[in-house]
Amino acid sequence: MLDLFPESEKPVDIIPARKLSAKVAALYAAPSNHFQTRPVEALQLGFEGIDGDFHAGATRRSGGREPWYPRGTEIRNERQISIVAADELAVVAERMGLAEIKPEWIGANLLIEGVPHLSMLPSGTLLFFRSGVTIKVDAQNGPCRLAGRSIAENAGMADREAGALAFPKAAKRLRGLVAWVEKPGRMTTGEEISVRVPEQWIYRS
Repeated sequence: MLDLFPESEKPVDIIPARKLSAKVAALYAAPSNHFQTRPVEALQLGFEGIDGDFHAGATRRSGGREPWYPRGTEIRNERQISIVAADELAVVAERMGLAEIKPEWIGANLLIEGVPHLSMLPSGTLLFFRSGVTIKVDAQNGPCRLAGRSIAENAGMADREAGALAFPKAAKRLRGLVAWVEKPGRMTTGEEISVRVPEQWIYRS
């Protein structure tokens, strides 16, 4: 392929792809009528996400995260799986003055260990599970008041509305990731994950 720019004039910096190793620390599923999750030993995933989960589905309704659509517009569901890391949740808890934030309080499905700065993994990152499941990262999961209110209630905060407002600020870029199922199957607690981070660049026009 023809290189249009000499090295000194390239408009973007290219960061090579890389591989990381990780492990499933815990798994969680949500009842179909509520976003909060509960611990489970295994998850069965299809192309629509986790079987019976609150966020399962090939499509979803747009909300505040998609202001370019009228609220309630049917769009592709790229938020089938919520992924978090214990070290990031500990930072958020400290910022909020709490002893802990449990993954299930904020609707997480997958607690991963072994990946530094999990929330900074770029879109397109692939997670290959030893069981054969593959999920693909869509983006960072933006923290919202709904999750903040859940934290406030579960942590027994005196001012629940203050907790709801504090979480979006405390958890910015630490809320984890959302992903969707690329290859279905069954994943279990404790299994190994091969993380493939794609080539990256910062686009500047």
